[in-house]
Amino acid sequence: MTTAAPVIGLVALLPILASVPATAETADERVRALAAELRCVVCQNQSLLDSDADLAKDMRALIRERVAAGDPDEAIVDFLVERYGDFILLQPPFKPATWFLWLGPLAFLLLALALARTRVRRARSRRSDPDDPGAS
Repeated sequence: MTTAAPVIGLVALLPILASVPATAETADERVRALAAELRCVVCQNQSLLDSDADLAKDMRALIRERVAAGDPDEAIVDFLVERYGDFILLQPPFKPATWFLWLGPLAFLLLALALARTRVRRARSRRSDPDDPGAS
């Protein structure tokens, strides 16, 4: 009877133990992950993680300090966005100010398809029009 109690207790703990991540994320991993999501404002085409600019080093140190202070990732990103604007985000948010960034490529694709369709129709109508002196 007494051996069943510990087994039942372990079985009850299994769902809790399964929900715990296998490896806890270290502070250094958090700093790297955040720095990889943010743009270097000096280099502009590199993340903070990849940049060797002095400002990028300072920003990584700031992120490291905020992580050590226990700030959540969202608060750190919000702080930097407040300071440098949405430009610092490598993936800008979808909001009216950035709609062109997100929808611009789609608009250009649709425009190119419409132009190609118009040209194809004109070429077909020229071939099928026997009265057109330019058609052969």
